[in-house]
Amino acid sequence: MKSRMKKLLFVISLVSGAMLLFSPGNLSAQSPATLPAAEKPKEDATKEPFKPEPFSFHFQSTATLQGYPAFHAAYSGPNSLPNFGEGRMSYSSTLFLGAKLWEGAEIYANPELFGGKGIGQGFGIAGFTNGDVNRVSTSHPSLYLARAFLRQNVGFGGEKEDIPADQNQLATTLDVSRLTLTLGKFSAADIFDGNAYAHDPRTQFLNWTLFDNGAWDYPADIRGYTLGGALELNQKNWALRYGIFLEASVASGAHLDYHEGNAFGQAVEYEQRYEIATHPGRLRLMAFLNRAHMGSYTEAAQSPPPPDVTRSRRYSLKYGFGINLEQQLTEDSGLFARFGWNDGRREDWSFTEIDRTASLGLSVKGARWGRPDDTFGLAGAVNGISDSHRRYLSAGGTGFIIGDGKLSYDLEEIAETYYSAKLFKYVFVTGDVQVINHPAYNRDRGPVFVGTIRLRVQF
Repeated sequence: MKSRMKKLLFVISLVSGAMLLFSPGNLSAQSPATLPAAEKPKEDATKEPFKPEPFSFHFQSTATLQGYPAFHAAYSGPNSLPNFGEGRMSYSSTLFLGAKLWEGAEIYANPELFGGKGIGQGFGIAGFTNGDVNRVSTSHPSLYLARAFLRQNVGFGGEKEDIPADQNQLATTLDVSRLTLTLGKFSAADIFDGNAYAHDPRTQFLNWTLFDNGAWDYPADIRGYTLGGALELNQKNWALRYGIFLEASVASGAHLDYHEGNAFGQAVEYEQRYEIATHPGRLRLMAFLNRAHMGSYTEAAQSPPPPDVTRSRRYSLKYGFGINLEQQLTEDSGLFARFGWNDGRREDWSFTEIDRTASLGLSVKGARWGRPDDTFGLAGAVNGISDSHRRYLSAGGTGFIIGDGKLSYDLEEIAETYYSAKLFKYVFVTGDVQVINHPAYNRDRGPVFVGTIRLRVQF
């Protein structure tokens, strides 16, 4: 049955892409979205009234080809990025299914197909270069259920707002003042650390420390999903969110730890909305507390070499915070910034091996050069680790993503730029370049220059 489902989703991906690519609407010489401003119909005269939808169907398929040339490396270890250069391809296809159940209640499911590998099999860079890749490397596509969750909205009356149709979002009308409960299987990053300019590696920046806060070791299995629940209180100018989720049973593990009293991750986030000279912005302040069967970097570094953090594992706590800013500059451009910190005493568990991070970036739509659906992005990030984490790696220790056998420490520095171009109605192609200096915090290795071509179909 599972084999048949794989084949079905793969066929749907190919057929949907072909239909969208060669449909008459896509082959027309000029659509209303590309007409000069003077020729566009007046929106107030032609705009259809907003219609809530009882169910929704969306789809995405992304293929990413990524590679890098040989780079300098004084030495290599068990988790090092190979310094001889290589190229890898990954691909994913997702169905976004949604339906209304009763007043305010919606249910969603996301069957997903993934195949391929990341450069270095996903090892050797803390701020990894392809956000559509998890550490499940496979030559054959695998089918799994990425998300399956219930969302219940409870309105408090007063002003209302129209919620547009999107992936995992039914078109509906809700009270601005409302409480939203989400329960089931999804990603903690679906709820927290959002950003309009950098939060989706399938359409925006690819680097892990640009689309999410690298120091937030958010609870997840190896694919990035977990079981849990979240509450969000939304008001006109602010929102408050809280979530609690299951942790993985081992670092970057495929299975969740069902000892709920001992293993869980919690997050709380406050979002303030504001305007500067009519340009909207959002500031998000987040704190998190994780409890899992984690090892101690300090204890491991004091053991006989080579140290092994897994030998000191016991249920213990890890905490940190994050700051997230997005600010519109013009109608077609905006900037974003993130800062993150965690205590760094216990081993990194689910996301990546970063204890401190800071990033800053710019996103510009192509309207000013006649390409309103194109996007240009430019950003940089700096990552670091705690003193005890540094001593552990210097002594020859390894984590679940980095470990060169020894360490000449320096900050990991990352720059990324991309250009996403709309080819047809639902088809986009992206060219992306990243430079990683001191990969895995090691100044004896790198810099690494990574090039990417990303092709995406979505509707």
